[in-house]
Amino acid sequence: MTPPARHAAAIAILDAWRGGQPVEQALTRWARGARYAGSGDRAAIRDIVYDIVRRAGSAAAAGGGEDGRALVLGLLRLQDVDPALIFTGEGHAPAVLTSEEAAGGTTATPALDVPEWTLPLLQDRADGAVDALLESFSLRAPLWLRVALKRGTREEAQTALMHDGIATRAHSGVATALEVTEGARKLHLSQAYETGLVEPQDLSVQWAMARVNWPASGRILDYCAGGGGKALALADRTAAQILAHDALPRRMADVEKRALRAGVRIDQVDTSALARQAPFDAVLTDVPCSGSGTWRRDPEAKWRLTPDALAELVALQAEILDQAAPLVAPNGRLVYMTCSLFKAENEAQVADFVRRHPRWQVESQHVVTPLDASDGFFSAVFART
Repeated sequence: MTPPARHAAAIAILDAWRGGQPVEQALTRWARGARYAGSGDRAAIRDIVYDIVRRAGSAAAAGGGEDGRALVLGLLRLQDVDPALIFTGEGHAPAVLTSEEAAGGTTATPALDVPEWTLPLLQDRADGAVDALLESFSLRAPLWLRVALKRGTREEAQTALMHDGIATRAHSGVATALEVTEGARKLHLSQAYETGLVEPQDLSVQWAMARVNWPASGRILDYCAGGGGKALALADRTAAQILAHDALPRRMADVEKRALRAGVRIDQVDTSALARQAPFDAVLTDVPCSGSGTWRRDPEAKWRLTPDALAELVALQAEILDQAAPLVAPNGRLVYMTCSLFKAENEAQVADFVRRHPRWQVESQHVVTPLDASDGFFSAVFART
């Protein structure tokens, strides 16, 4: 496909998104109807679409509208690409710009690329650096890998990845972290990935996991395990038995396969069996949240979020903490994590828990933003008094 044809496809996908389809669904449906598109075409179109979703406000302002055509036009202007090179009207290219389209739009006044109601919440977190934080959301998130140290050293992982054309850079402060600097799309076909030597996991998550003094033995429960990324990290860093639970067990469908690849054991436990299995030496609650720390990785999430949805998430987080606390052994630790930047989901949630449960105290809490790491992330550790 030519660049104009790729942009025409992006216009159709964006129109479906603006019409209410989730962006991933719109991409998938387009791809199913475009068997002629190669993997390079699909990847390029995906990049165009997500660049626009990240900067939808700015693209709409620059393109003079909010439909797919205007958004693509706006992105080209933001990228200093001459729209006439794309809107040629030839073959499968978008039609030539009208005089109104050519004259409309502006990049002179910065537009807001997050929902307006979230701006005060981000300002509360940014401590005077809100402009830099907002700008970070317009960038693509880097790919970070966690090295499974039970499988090999970080240097061995870098060598293996380079053999498959994947260049990486080690992080000086996190012993397991590698940033992919070249060849990211080759990862899932690489020997290092297939043998469990590396797993995708963001720097902010690895940082948070490394800060916790996990028990070296005993039993650790990942209460909201999802796909099992943190359970895998726990199994790699401790000799403790790792148990995974999720309120929706289907989310854990890949945990067994991932554990087998990593050469570790993760035992899954149903909700009905939790009380019989308790107590645990540590319980990790990586709770559902707004995902505001990951908005450049999942930019659509910011446009789906509403004040009511945030309030429901805060209530659910409190409920999860209340459910998890009785599962912790008397001298154990309760660990709370979110990928949110909002204080209502983080510091305020921690303070409210301690008020409800005065026998617990905050042992530590940390937060990073995309200005510190690649994603925003919060963690807190509770201990009984």
